[in-house]
Amino acid sequence: MEKNLTEAMFEEEVLKSEIPVLVDFWAPWCGPCRMVGPVISEIADEYDGKIKVCKVNVDENGSLAAQNDIVSIPTVMLFVNGKTADKLVGARSFDDYADMIEKFI
Repeated sequence: MEKNLTEAMFEEEVLKSEIPVLVDFWAPWCGPCRMVGPVISEIADEYDGKIKVCKVNVDENGSLAAQNDIVSIPTVMLFVNGKTADKLVGARSFDDYADMIEKFI
């Protein structure tokens, strides 16, 4: 299950996480983001217990987007031990995200 993050939660949920965290930076008006949403939900179900899956609405959390150099959405980042381990920009397939995750679990 994905968790919606705010700026106040980001450090605790992502940077201090004991397990890898997949973060989907998105916005409700973004068509490709809406296409990726169900794929991210599927990833959350598939990797439950192995990774955390979180979503950040860039309209509501602009400073988080800026801190993470988000210039295009959807951007999906994988954080491991509080650092960016990998990043995919644009609408991608389940397999693309799974390949990114598998390298770090």
